[in-house]
Amino acid sequence: MQQVVVFVMCKCILLACVIIYFCVSLQKKPLSAVIKEVCDGWNLPGPENYALQYADGVQTYITESNRLDIKNGCILRLTKAPGRCAEDLFRGIQSSDSGVRCDSLKELASVSTDVTFAQEFISRDGHLLLVKIVEDSHELVLRVGVTACIPFSDRLSNVIMTHTLTGFMELMDHGIVSWENLSTVFIKKIASFVNAKPTDASIQQVSLDILESMVLSSHTVDVNKEMIAVYLLQNIIHSSGSVQDEMAHYLYVLQSVTLNHLEPRMRTPLDCYSQEQRDILHGLRQAAFETESDNSLSNERRRSLCAKEFKKLGPGDVIDHYFNPGQDLVRTPPGLLALDTMFYFASRYPDAYSRFVLENSSREDKHECPFARSSIQLTLILCEILRIGEPPSETGSDYHPIFFSQDRLMEELFCVCIQLLNKTWKEMRATQEDFDKVMQVVREQITRTLSSKPTSLELFKNKVNVLNYSEILKLRQTERLHQEETLAPPVLELKERLKPELLELIRQQRLNRLCQGTMFRKISSRRRQDKLWYCRLSPNHKMLHYGDVEEDTDSPAIETLQEKIPIADIKGLLTGKDCPHMKENKGKQNKVSGSSYLSYHSSDKREFCLWTDGLSVLLGREMSSESMRSELEILLSMEIKLRLLDLENVPIPDSAPVVPKPPSNYNFCYDFSQTEQ
Repeated sequence: MQQVVVFVMCKCILLACVIIYFCVSLQKKPLSAVIKEVCDGWNLPGPENYALQYADGVQTYITESNRLDIKNGCILRLTKAPGRCAEDLFRGIQSSDSGVRCDSLKELASVSTDVTFAQEFISRDGHLLLVKIVEDSHELVLRVGVTACIPFSDRLSNVIMTHTLTGFMELMDHGIVSWENLSTVFIKKIASFVNAKPTDASIQQVSLDILESMVLSSHTVDVNKEMIAVYLLQNIIHSSGSVQDEMAHYLYVLQSVTLNHLEPRMRTPLDCYSQEQRDILHGLRQAAFETESDNSLSNERRRSLCAKEFKKLGPGDVIDHYFNPGQDLVRTPPGLLALDTMFYFASRYPDAYSRFVLENSSREDKHECPFARSSIQLTLILCEILRIGEPPSETGSDYHPIFFSQDRLMEELFCVCIQLLNKTWKEMRATQEDFDKVMQVVREQITRTLSSKPTSLELFKNKVNVLNYSEILKLRQTERLHQEETLAPPVLELKERLKPELLELIRQQRLNRLCQGTMFRKISSRRRQDKLWYCRLSPNHKMLHYGDVEEDTDSPAIETLQEKIPIADIKGLLTGKDCPHMKENKGKQNKVSGSSYLSYHSSDKREFCLWTDGLSVLLGREMSSESMRSELEILLSMEIKLRLLDLENVPIPDSAPVVPKPPSNYNFCYDFSQTEQ
């Protein structure tokens, strides 16, 4: 026996509510019988017009399919049946009274989360009614300014639109209706809501949710992608205003989801037994070489001819063998996507394809640009640049406007870039050994051009061809000089002037560290390291105090260290293998030795550098540790940046300006030595 608390709303009074306790055996009685029994108990006619619904939390309707989910103590209420509620809201939405229409849409947005209600409402074409409201919306509805300045009717229209979009989103989330059935007008309206600067925040947010759902729906991308892309390119990307951050994110998501449709081909290796793939390879070979009818040739002659023609396609993925589809297209990525891009280039631009292959097959072996190997690597580079196979980031907004101007961006980019690769290969006078260098330059050419956000393939093609190898070298040199804070003579002179001051700073830091002291392992005559020594410099920098300590000792006072050595008595500093106790040790351990009587073992390279530098300073020598050089470079770089802040974007001359001649007299000078009267 399962006990359920049933909350009944009387039809005669909606403000007063009565709670009753009713024991229901949900496993034995039909749900309709339970509802009839409750209605009869409260003299409510027409039990078919009522349904049970959770009173707390998510107010889901109770149906035969979910009735077993009811737990002991759940509070239910008797409410309108989903069909009756859907009919009432459908009529209320079409009311001429804007207040009734607003209340109906508000209730719709709330109850649409229930799938039972959603089925009833959609069966009455209620979702199409919401679509029509959006399509017929006036642009004035979206204008938002100071609330006091907006007419009440417009504010009400904003609320109505918010509830309309929210209800539509909730209905579509159930998957009852496909996203692909949306009209062009509706999609344009949603996109315009998203990118309009003065859009109401609530309208914009739910519009973003709808747009994201359209983008993430695979059917929408397949069917409406071209329509969406054309609208976005013309009305969003090419608009006079800037693209808002939210819209940029969804453009990025649309781009990522669409390009990720290429991932299965990228992850699939060549199947040598697939007739379809063999036909593609045969077409690739035929497009490059106009051969006579192969039907008149014997099988052996045909295989020999194919091998010879594949050899003319250049070295394959491995440099020591010629193109062998069975080996070179097995690697994933790029897998079959490389075969697709090669075949697209050969079929779409046959003249450029055959010119590429024949031109390189006639060169010397070491200077030919290998079409097959280059195509495979170029396809992989494009996959990495376009991030094919990576799920969209929740915060990403880096989209390429060119994507929305091309139906087959990957293939078209490949066709442009493979010709760019051949051009760059000739500019670099490359050989097979330079293959990786050429691919690095091509990657940089593509990346730099895409970063300029070209909006069409033709614009991309023009920009990337202008960015030749010599331009890449100039850009690299400019960036390198900029990163190094330029090598202008005045800057170098400034560095030299700053260096003594910074070296003194490092010296003081080293001496302060020696004054704090360090614990070392003590090397005994039997080469055992079972004892610990602590050594520290006296505050006046004249004595080294040291003595045995326990392992748990933390910075002992200088008075507790029994032994001491005057700095003036230290004759030399030996490190590493020069130490007497290291003569027979072939290992590379860091050693510090302050005199013939002291021998320290430092397991920490940082401490080793600090003590060798500090002892060198005490002995009047130059510091020479790696740590000192690194710290000096960091300090110099920081100081130079601070000094040059005021000279940003100001060219620094190579020579100092000419000092003007002294004035003929100094009568304008004021003598501060005289006391004012």
